[in-house]
Amino acid sequence: MKRLTKQFAVCLKNTGNETSLILGKVYRVVPDARAAKDDLVRIIDESGDDYLFHKTQFAFVDFPQAVRKKILALQKAS
Repeated sequence: MKRLTKQFAVCLKNTGNETSLILGKVYRVVPDARAAKDDLVRIIDESGDDYLFHKTQFAFVDFPQAVRKKILALQKAS
């Protein structure tokens, strides 16, 4: 079964959120259908907590399963 939403996003714009988001960094997306209706996306940011950001700040990406697992392991380790 194919995922309806992307699991990761790359930060393209962090204006006003410079301490929360690093340009070019891959962030984990937390599915939030209600937020999506308002063009928002829930991202686990630099604090390790999830917050809402406007979707235009990101490029949403898919990775092969092996890469997804590695990214998640790296994020848990940091």
